[in-house]
Amino acid sequence: MSVLLVVLASCVLVGLGVITLLLLRVLRSGDGLAASQPRAGGEDGADVEVAEAESAEAAELARQASSLREQAEREAAELLRRAEENARALRERAEAESTLRGSLVEAEAREAGRKSAETFRTQAEEEVRALRVELRERDARLAQREQRLEARAAVVDEQARHIEARDHDLAAREAELARRRAEVVDLEEERRRTLEEAARLTAAQARAELVKVVEADARRDAAVLVRDIEAQAREQGEERARKIVTLAIQRVASETTTESVVSVLHLPSDEMKGRIIGREGRNIRSFESVTGVNVIIDDTPEAVLLSCFDPVRREIAKITLEALVGDGRIHPHRIEEEHDRARREVEARCVRAGEDALVQTGVAEMHPELIHILGRLRYRTSYGQNVLAHLIESAHLAGIMAAELRLPPALVKRGTLLHDLGKALTHEVEGSHALIGAEIARRYGEDEEIVHAIEAHHNEVEPRSIGAVLTQVADQISGGRPGARRESLESYVKRLERIEQIAGERPGVEKVFAMQAGREVRVMVVPDQVDDIAAHMLARDVAKQIEDELTYPGQIRVTVVRETRAVETAR
Repeated sequence: MSVLLVVLASCVLVGLGVITLLLLRVLRSGDGLAASQPRAGGEDGADVEVAEAESAEAAELARQASSLREQAEREAAELLRRAEENARALRERAEAESTLRGSLVEAEAREAGRKSAETFRTQAEEEVRALRVELRERDARLAQREQRLEARAAVVDEQARHIEARDHDLAAREAELARRRAEVVDLEEERRRTLEEAARLTAAQARAELVKVVEADARRDAAVLVRDIEAQAREQGEERARKIVTLAIQRVASETTTESVVSVLHLPSDEMKGRIIGREGRNIRSFESVTGVNVIIDDTPEAVLLSCFDPVRREIAKITLEALVGDGRIHPHRIEEEHDRARREVEARCVRAGEDALVQTGVAEMHPELIHILGRLRYRTSYGQNVLAHLIESAHLAGIMAAELRLPPALVKRGTLLHDLGKALTHEVEGSHALIGAEIARRYGEDEEIVHAIEAHHNEVEPRSIGAVLTQVADQISGGRPGARRESLESYVKRLERIEQIAGERPGVEKVFAMQAGREVRVMVVPDQVDDIAAHMLARDVAKQIEDELTYPGQIRVTVVRETRAVETAR
């Protein structure tokens, strides 16, 4: 409402301003007419009358405008007064409404506080009631517990009375036992004096004589018991070991040895031999110097022999020569290029061979360098037996035996698979292949139990675990089976002759027989010159000398036979 009044007042003021401007314009026009009358004195009287009429009309208009302005000012003042009164009334009403609203808010707040207080009081009363119920339950439980404790205290008191009565009884019995013990001591003293008088021996002498007799009997019984236990353990152990080894051998089927130190390369024609030799032997000399392999060209039709003790170099040379023959371009620069390519190919084959060995044996992941070294054993042989095939076969055998003994096969197979790892580096690093392989395995993070199995498989370190012993057994089975390894006839005969000679040089030996291809030696002794103890010593000495002097695959068993014959003629 106040806003409308203010707007009306503003409109009135604007109207007054417009009227004032009109009046000023009329007055200015009247002044202009008055000023122009002297200059127009010569005009007609009609014009003067018209001017006077217009002047009078202008004066009337000015008066009316003045009265209108005064009336407008009064109305504007009245409107402003009313607007102020309305605004004052509105402000008072707003203040009253604000006061009323504040009172309402305060009343609502008080009501909400009252309700909250009532809710809190209700919750507090409920909690108090719950606490009272819980206290009553606790009081009931405490009362029950006190009753049980009182009952238990009564039982304990009763037991204490029984114990006290038993203590009195025991004290009486102890007194009786002490009296009887004293009587026994007196009787024993009297008996001792009687025996000393009868046997003419003191108590110490009689005790020593009795101890001596009892000790002799005990030693005899203990010796018999130990002998029986040893015989039973030996019989059962041999039977169990024979069963485990036989089962492992039956479950592993391996190939026989066919490796050699010569590789044969077939040629498309004999004309290729001349190209291999080259002008004045240039190509063959370059090939031999680059590969380190001897090239043998003889009268064999369409064939060339490659001879080298190192199977890796021989394989690289074979791949190189095959590529040269297939390409037809044979010259020194081409030989070097093909040799580098063949070397990389053989390295890749080694890695694949190592990975295949892990897959075949079921061994988990291994360091890449160990896999590469393991794969290089594909081109190594021991007594003609491929070393990598020997490792795979040994790992299978060890895993089977470990499973039979309820041991974890994975750890035993891993150690057995790596036991000949050092043979890949024996021509590069000095030392035993067992110790070299153990150091390599330790360097690449293998477990100490696996390292120990590697270094102990030839007894260069004393075996301290069953896994190391199983590695030894699997190694000997794989190397000692028929067809696994081979040697030349001459060295074989010399070894058998030396074995018989070592055993025959001993005093008291009657006959010596090397049997089972040199894997067993039977020594017949003269019973009058060699007793049972000497027979054991003879077998041990012969085995020790064979170990020290000879090199052989597997193991050799020395058996000393002492036979006593009693002959009598009945007449």
